[in-house]
Amino acid sequence: MNPALNTTSPELKLALTGSAKGGTIGPPLGIIDIGESESGYLFRVALPGVKSSNLKCDIHTDGSVRIEGFVSDAQNLKYEWKNYEMKLQNLCPAGPFTISFNLPGTVDPRLFSPCFRPDGILEVVVLKSRASPVSS
Repeated sequence: MNPALNTTSPELKLALTGSAKGGTIGPPLGIIDIGESESGYLFRVALPGVKSSNLKCDIHTDGSVRIEGFVSDAQNLKYEWKNYEMKLQNLCPAGPFTISFNLPGTVDPRLFSPCFRPDGILEVVVLKSRASPVSS
């Protein structure tokens, strides 16, 4: 058997060579990007195979973020009007997951705006907490 051949299911055979062979197949779950502005933070988390209904995101004042969810099994889509059927296989194993990380500073968890994009990216903007003015 060719060592460059990976079989993830009896129906799917995939040959990888060169730099593709050294990496994993598809986007891994939980890759995180964090950006900062004067007033807040933007973070993006890759969640391939996750439905928004199977997702929960908690943000705390200390800047800690916890994302819980569930990766669904492979799905079958039927396009009768086009007369074909497509089997979608998730690139991550099915089951529950938790992703935890810390933002660089404190935040106001009441002021966050989540958006789960169709491409499987959770994008969240959260405002920094305002320091109370010091009275003299």
